[in-house]
Amino acid sequence: MKVGIIQPYFLPYIGYFQLIASVDKFVIYDNIKYTKKGWINRNRMLQNGTDKVFSIPLSKASDRLDIVEREISPDFNRQKLLSQFRGCYLKAPYFDDVWPLIESIVSFRDDNLFRYIQNSILLMCDYLDIDTEIIVSSSVEADHDLLSQDRVLSICGALNANTYVNPRGGVELYSADEFASKDLELKFIKTNTIEYMQFGDSFVPSLSVLDVLCFNSFQEVRAIIEDQFCIIDGFD
Repeated sequence: MKVGIIQPYFLPYIGYFQLIASVDKFVIYDNIKYTKKGWINRNRMLQNGTDKVFSIPLSKASDRLDIVEREISPDFNRQKLLSQFRGCYLKAPYFDDVWPLIESIVSFRDDNLFRYIQNSILLMCDYLDIDTEIIVSSSVEADHDLLSQDRVLSICGALNANTYVNPRGGVELYSADEFASKDLELKFIKTNTIEYMQFGDSFVPSLSVLDVLCFNSFQEVRAIIEDQFCIIDGFD
């Protein structure tokens, strides 16, 4: 059984969903420290031919809190974010197809950061016909006091995994020998170079999945998720 484990991200790049689709069980961390310099509550969209960051503002809180303990700012204007998305993508060829999904995601009324992003991931997976079982990390009977690789190994053991799949960018964080000692294969998913027509300008890569959905048909997006990646080990 293949398992993937990663932080929640709001409307992340398409590789996030390739990872979900490539495993049997996908674990989303809720009980892990929120990192303000990361991409948990922000991503990039296309605006006037270049990339622009969008984000979910958070209430002020201690940097020591876990993701599930963080709250969205009461100043978060959901309609303003929707207007930004509409302004950027209204003329995209598949905007009308995907707009109801985006409205449902952004308009979700829970102000807990984890639950808000979790809902967006579940809705996106449903839309994309990804049927992988999605599990919240705190519900797994693992040792959550462990850190980094040791915590991943504990979660994989609790789920009876035989293969762990991680994004290619994390190759230096893990030891294949350590995984082998637990009878686990360590694999990495590498997203292929993906390019498609945007608004006729130079292609801007690695934007939010929102960009992919607005410029590609459902069948084209499914083909990207199913085919435009490779699974490698950490030494390729």
